[in-house]
Amino acid sequence: QVQMAESGGGLVQAGGSLRLSCAASGGTVNPYAMGWFRQAPGAEREFVAAINWSGGYTPYADSVKGRFTISRDNAAKNTVYLQMNSLKPEDTAVYYCAAGYCSGYGCYKRNNYDFWGQGTQVTVSS
Repeated sequence: QVQMAESGGGLVQAGGSLRLSCAASGGTVNPYAMGWFRQAPGAEREFVAAINWSGGYTPYADSVKGRFTISRDNAAKNTVYLQMNSLKPEDTAVYYCAAGYCSGYGCYKRNNYDFWGQGTQVTVSS
């Protein structure tokens, strides 16, 4: 059973940066895609970004395009990162990483991911 563990959340001022990490363990994530979702209080969990096995496909939500960058370690491919720049108060949420087999538009959908982390809180103050 694959386990996902996020780290790197915290409190930051608007305009600042944070880098989230997520490591998969307990099994292989070959050839899964890995993604980031977030959930603000009272809101649905929403797609943020994803990266396929090769790293050649990296879709982003419109709200984070140009500010966030997803990447994956080149060796074992079991760690995914989310570099978040120019953070805004509306980015405040619990951020979850996930792994699953998806392609194309399917990577935007929560139900295509089989393994989830517990989440890490990101708070952006104004």
